[in-house]
Amino acid sequence: MMTAIRPLILPVLAMTAIVVAANIGVQHPVTAFGLENHLTWGALVYPVSFLVTDLTNRRYGVGVARRLVAAGFVCAVALSMWLASPRIALASGTAFLVGQMLDVTVFDRLRRLDWWRAPLIGSLVGSALDTVLFFSLAFAGEAAMSAPVPLLGGEAPLWVSLAVWDFVVKVAVALAALVPYGALLGVVRPVETARA
Repeated sequence: MMTAIRPLILPVLAMTAIVVAANIGVQHPVTAFGLENHLTWGALVYPVSFLVTDLTNRRYGVGVARRLVAAGFVCAVALSMWLASPRIALASGTAFLVGQMLDVTVFDRLRRLDWWRAPLIGSLVGSALDTVLFFSLAFAGEAAMSAPVPLLGGEAPLWVSLAVWDFVVKVAVALAALVPYGALLGVVRPVETARA
């Protein structure tokens, strides 16, 4: 039993810290450079969770990666209920669970292609679904988040603007995460390869 849990300890701690920090950060806009209607601090933190999932998937496989997502979901939602708000915690948990499970599945199907395809495509597909789910569940219909703001030459509700810019950041982080992912390929080898 302990050998099945051991690979998850560090990734679950990292995932929980990332998601809770993002759930707190999403409540605070980035005010520098006039970004308050476009970006929250959560957008800068959360995308790193896909790197944690992908490295776990690479090392231990799809089963352990799915257990990581499930454990991260439980820990992050429980803490976020207390440290953020129940609506944000539930929206985040739903989006996290669906987006991360999609990332795990896409990564697993693409893992034998070029080294960068699985983490990049998995992160982008998972991030897109995560973004749509989170922002619509957390903020749609909330009066303060529905005020019109400028977006791409027109106007959109604040929560839509935040979602669009959140996804832009997730794309940038997914591309930037290829650097540490690629650098760790020799260290974070699949378990069967590491034992050979």
